[in-house]
This record gives sequence, structure tokens and C-alpha cells, in this order.
Amino acid sequence: MKLQSLATLVALIPYALGFPHLANFPEYRSLAGLSPQEVRAVERSFSQTPGAQPLPPPINDTSSKLVYDAAHPYLPDQPGDIRGPCPGLNTLASHGYLPRNGVATPAQIITAVQEGFNMGWSLAAFVTYGAFVVDGNHLTNLMSIGTNTTAEDELTPGLNIHGNFEGDASTTRGDFYFGNNYSFNETLFDQLVDAANLVGDGYITVDSAALQKYQRINNSMETNPTFSFDTPRFLTAYAETTFPLAFFVSEQTVNTTLNVTLENARSFFQDHKYPDGFYRRQGPYDFNEVNVMFNKIFSLIGVLPGHNEGVGNYVRNPDDNGSTCYAYQRQLNLTAQLYPNPTPELETAIKANFVTFYQTLEDPTCEQLYPYGQ
Repeated sequence: MKLQSLATLVALIPYALGFPHLANFPEYRSLAGLSPQEVRAVERSFSQTPGAQPLPPPINDTSSKLVYDAAHPYLPDQPGDIRGPCPGLNTLASHGYLPRNGVATPAQIITAVQEGFNMGWSLAAFVTYGAFVVDGNHLTNLMSIGTNTTAEDELTPGLNIHGNFEGDASTTRGDFYFGNNYSFNETLFDQLVDAANLVGDGYITVDSAALQKYQRINNSMETNPTFSFDTPRFLTAYAETTFPLAFFVSEQTVNTTLNVTLENARSFFQDHKYPDGFYRRQGPYDFNEVNVMFNKIFSLIGVLPGHNEGVGNYVRNPDDNGSTCYAYQRQLNLTAQLYPNPTPELETAIKANFVTFYQTLEDPTCEQLYPYGQ
């Protein structure tokens, strides 16, 4: 009881310091938009502030293996557990590869997607830090995989923040403009099923996945006045279309040649659960592998980066080349805009995470940016 009372008192430190709206500030919540005084107030309530941390090492064993095992049982979400727009991360949390509450460090996410799905280390690191620099808490080194609410019913954003990791024209999640961009949408899943039955003989194939994504993009163009397909969403939209093929098939081949059953798809998309006896893919799915599948999907859809300026008025962005370098530079500049006047401790952590994010690119031809100086 004393420990609980102490935790309550610590959580109320921002209130006592004159910032009642920041009481019970979650340790995984982004500090974007806070003044230096507010950052210092909430920082005092955090249990620890390790700041930026190094990348974890790649896993040693990248062979196919049973991942729905005794050490990783499925447990339904409990009250307070956080789930978000990514069915893969939701599944990893439900099986304990990630903390089951849905709050994790970048290193935990990078390791979990390798262990649970055999995502390649380089791709895992790039995707994770691309989201973390914008959506994570740079002082506590934590981020949520979705969203939750405080005791005051205030949203505490994480990966479902619109336009960073999450984006429009998702496979089974609605557009942000229409109100819910993170919950499973049965109507959209039915479209995935229809496409599978139409061109995939009842399976999710490259052709059926591309057809459903094409339909989603065009529907968003025609109905969502704020539809955005600018990078990084351009990259993540096509990449996520390949992920069910890469990760939702038990013992998927190195070259991703097997198709996804609709039963498996529903288990991941809706239930956040590995099918019984599920084995991860054979060999890692890294940049080289995703590029091959990405190009197959893109060749069937062909929509380039851009955004709507009103319903039905899609405007191509000529400055957006859709590259990972462009995504890196865009995320850095956005983060710098979110933190125009960081505290010294916060600036140190952000700068270190910027360096780590650049390292994940593995592209020496991309200009490294230093928004806060070197």
C-alpha cells in the first residue's frame, strides 16, 4: 500500500509544480509540444530516464522455428493493455515477445520482430527508429504500440499517431479522417477476402493483396479530403501490403512463395494471435527481400507519393522521391519541428537517436542531417 501511495504521489508531481494538465503523464508518451518547464515537471515523475540507447545485436538463429510455443502462450488483452494499428506488433505483445502491456523500448521491438517473425535486423531497426524518433519518449526510451487513455480520459498517443507509422489506406484499419485508425475493421477485411476469392483462389496472394490495396487507395482518394500518401506513408503502405505474405504464413519460404490462408489472416489481423503450431518464416525478411516484394506490389498499383487537396483531388508531390533517404530526412525535420526548444537532456537524447536512425539506413550516399548541430 505504501508503494502504491508513493507512486501516486510521484505521478502528481507535475500537478504540484503548476501543471495540473500533465498529472499522471505516461512514461511512454511523446514529449512533443511541451515547453521546457513542462518537460522538467513530467521528467521528475518518471521512474527512470535512461535517454537514448544503442541498437541491439542481430539474433543469431534465423532459421524457421516454432514461435507459438510454451514460452509464448497467447493471452487475451487485459484492461489497460495497449494495442494499435500493426497486427504484427499486437500479436507479439499478445504472445509475450513484447511486453504484454504494449509499451516497449526500441530495442525490445527490434528483437521481438526478429524472434517472432524473422524480420531482418536492418529492416527492423530502420522501421522502428523511423517511428520512434517522432512518436517515442526520448528520455524514458519508451513507446506504446498504439494508444491508451489516462485516468482523465486524455489520449496518450503512440504508433497510431496519424501520418508517421500509421497511415491512410491501411489494409484492415480505417483512415484517421473517419475517426478510428487503429481498430480492426470487418468491412475492410471483407474486401481483403473478396479480393482473395476474385484473383487468389481463396488465398491472399501478391495479386489479391495488390488489388485490395489499390481499392483502398482509390477509395481514400475519392472519400477522404485529407488523404495523405506522402513518404513515409508511401513506403509503409506498399511494405505493409507485403508483410502478411512474408510473415503470416507458417514456415514461409526464403523467397516468400507461399500464400496466406484467410483463416491465418483473420487470426493475426483481428485476434492478434498466432495460429496453432505456427512457425516463423525460413530466413530473414530484410531490405533485399522487401524490395523484391515491394516492387511486385508497386508494379500492380503504381500510385506515387502525394496527397489529396479536397475529395477526389490527388496531387502528386514532385519533391518526394519515395526513398528511404527521403523518409529519414523527412522524419528528422518533422521531429525538429516538434521539439523547437528541447531541454539539454532531451536534446542530447534526440541527437543520439538521430545518429542511430541514420545508421539504420546503411546508405552512405544519403546526406546525414543535424537539425540541432553536431
